[in-house]
Amino acid sequence: MTDKLKIGRNVVIDEGVVLGNQVVIGDNTVILSGTELGDGVEVGANCVLGIQPGGNKRMRKTGEGTKKLIIGEGTKLGSLVSIYAGTELGEHVFVGDHASIRESVKVGNGTVIGRSAIVELNTTIGASCTIQTSAYVTGDTIIEDHVFIGPCVSMSNDKYMGAKAYEMKGPHIESYAKIGNNATLLPGVRVGKGTIVGAGAVVTKDTGDHVVVAGVPARLLKEKGK
Repeated sequence: MTDKLKIGRNVVIDEGVVLGNQVVIGDNTVILSGTELGDGVEVGANCVLGIQPGGNKRMRKTGEGTKKLIIGEGTKLGSLVSIYAGTELGEHVFVGDHASIRESVKVGNGTVIGRSAIVELNTTIGASCTIQTSAYVTGDTIIEDHVFIGPCVSMSNDKYMGAKAYEMKGPHIESYAKIGNNATLLPGVRVGKGTIVGAGAVVTKDTGDHVVVAGVPARLLKEKGK
């Protein structure tokens, strides 16, 4: 039996859901089988948690639909958030209104995922990251700890845009990097540790560590500290 559980109006909780102590669930939220909420988790109104992946024959298969959604202690979800099964959010994560997180995603402790941000499948996001409003994190992306992703940043993982077979590979953003507003990161690029990518830049190739790049395509502006 959970302690001090608060459930809003018209909430649907399937069999097989595990709820920790002092969980709060907003009105009209649906929590599907296989979802586990840790102690102190707060879920806003009109959320759908534990969605099983779907699609058609042209889309990648991501599993047999048996994996769990695990949401760690103290995590808070805004309203109208959708999160798929097979994903794991760490402790004290914050997910803003209207955000969507696909299957097979891992999010580290203390990370913020902003309003209307989209995180696609098979992505790893480290601890203490900030993914700001309307950012698009493509599938198969690696984001290390303490990374800042500005509003409306866009990433891609398909080099040939479906024209031929290609192993999907999103960007790899190393720890303490900062990506400015509206920047675009192309498939497979590596943004080095502590690097700053200027607003509106298009990153077409790997950057070094601790540098500043900007422009279309992005070019080296300076090495930090010089």
